[in-house]
Amino acid sequence: MKVLLTGAAGFIGMHCVERIAARGDAVTGIDNLSPYYSVELKQARLERLRAHRTFRFERLDLADAGALEALFAAAKPDLVLHLAAQPGVRYSLENPGSYVAANLVGFANLLECCRRHAPRHLVYASSSSVYGGNTKLPWSESDNVDHPVSLYAATKKSNELLAHVYSHLFGLPTTGLRYFTVYGPWGRPDMSPMLFARAIMDGQPIDVFNQGDMQRDFTFIDDVVEATLRVLDEPASPDAAFDSAAPDPATSRAPWRVYNIGNHQPVPLLDYIAALERALGRTAIKRMQPMQPGDVQATYAETTRLADAVGFAPSTALQDGLEKFARWFKSHYGYA
Repeated sequence: MKVLLTGAAGFIGMHCVERIAARGDAVTGIDNLSPYYSVELKQARLERLRAHRTFRFERLDLADAGALEALFAAAKPDLVLHLAAQPGVRYSLENPGSYVAANLVGFANLLECCRRHAPRHLVYASSSSVYGGNTKLPWSESDNVDHPVSLYAATKKSNELLAHVYSHLFGLPTTGLRYFTVYGPWGRPDMSPMLFARAIMDGQPIDVFNQGDMQRDFTFIDDVVEATLRVLDEPASPDAAFDSAAPDPATSRAPWRVYNIGNHQPVPLLDYIAALERALGRTAIKRMQPMQPGDVQATYAETTRLADAVGFAPSTALQDGLEKFARWFKSHYGYA
């Protein structure tokens, strides 16, 4: 199989490339190496990937429609895994234009290339943020998601809508994956595991938002990769039972699906910090802060649809995952 993977230098992207290449598939990875966070970390991830003989990297921005079209024509992918995006909820308040360019224009360009070159399946990263301020928990794919509370969330919801149009009009099989708080080795430095770990090891305070009254459905990277690749290998198909009089937001008459990729185990923020302290062998200095704009109090994934579709749902215990993360973090950044 020939796989085109966007965001190859990213956290989830690097781990997916490793798994796809290890099973013998040819992977063309693209990334624009955005400086939103450490380019050095992204380059280090790419260095790991270059050990795989079936991996080829191209530096490319999805907003460049001509370059993307040329790459599709040359690569002729059977499968497309779209993980590139401008991430971050809080940053979207400061730099909205980058979200429009990467998450809307870039995704539209990708859909057009898929329409013309017809891969078997397009799987793309959505986000748990599409659930916005929904207070009914756990969050189900059948829930209404028409009330996002950040620009980032709105762009991810838009991706799901755009994908549905291309599935409906052109028969392109598409599946969106709503990732829930992914963590693990090689993680993003703007996410709490890395932010907290560095501060704890350096004896600096950590910011605990909403006075600690928050819950997150922390999902370990190995589980995320397993779920993602199982979905990638099962192209979406039309739902014969879809009822237009009472439409289910999770399915369609078109070959279109969305799935939650979460651990189905929300953890209170203070319990998470305690688990990270145990993994690092250090105590955190906590600085309590109010809730941040665009943030939500709790996330909690219903994963029954995912399990029914591919026979798998994430289940790694938080302490086990944080132990693996802590070992990598100390080794990579030289902490004793």
